[in-house]
Amino acid sequence: MKKIVAVNTSPRTGWNTSTLVNEAAKGAENAGAEVKVFDLYKQEKFTGCVSCFGCKLAPNEGKCVCQDGLTPILDAIREADGLIIGTPNYLSNVSAGFHALHERLYFQYVTYQKENPSYPHRKIPVLFIMTSGAGDAAYTPDGYGRLVESYKRTLGMIGPAKALISADAYQVNDYSKYNWTLFDPEAKKLRHETVFPQHKQQAYKLGGLMVNGEWEV
Repeated sequence: MKKIVAVNTSPRTGWNTSTLVNEAAKGAENAGAEVKVFDLYKQEKFTGCVSCFGCKLAPNEGKCVCQDGLTPILDAIREADGLIIGTPNYLSNVSAGFHALHERLYFQYVTYQKENPSYPHRKIPVLFIMTSGAGDAAYTPDGYGRLVESYKRTLGMIGPAKALISADAYQVNDYSKYNWTLFDPEAKKLRHETVFPQHKQQAYKLGGLMVNGEWEV
């Protein structure tokens, strides 16, 4: 049985990012995988890479040696056959939690060797999910599209990566509490009721494809 790890790196559980991560996880599970889901902000205290270089020394080459709340996630990913990871777009970038995990996940494999740039490890498919309050128009090649492609490339160290973007997200249940003149609450709600379900379906399908070995990029 294949093992899939799914990580919600949004501090908000039950909202857009975690919903899509869980839908992808459900798709993988229903395709026959054993799935482990982590809500990053419910983990014990953690940090990004502390540059100790322990992952460059025997017997731990290619393995992060820092012990904290990220350790169970990194250990699970090491044994997994696929990774689902989702983040909201915060201030034109990923969440702080995603960044910390990404540092620890990526840097452990870097050798600093010209002839062998990464330590040997099993490549696994990766689904990168990003949600944002900004609309689809922000995801141009020169806009947030560049951000997404950048993370797809670095996640490519783990294995072939696909991206699922859910833009123009419904951020709060009651927009009237906030003086957010940038948004049209009714339009946001309508999109959440009509378009977001399509994104959920896409996430579910991609989760299944990850398990069925039909992962093409």
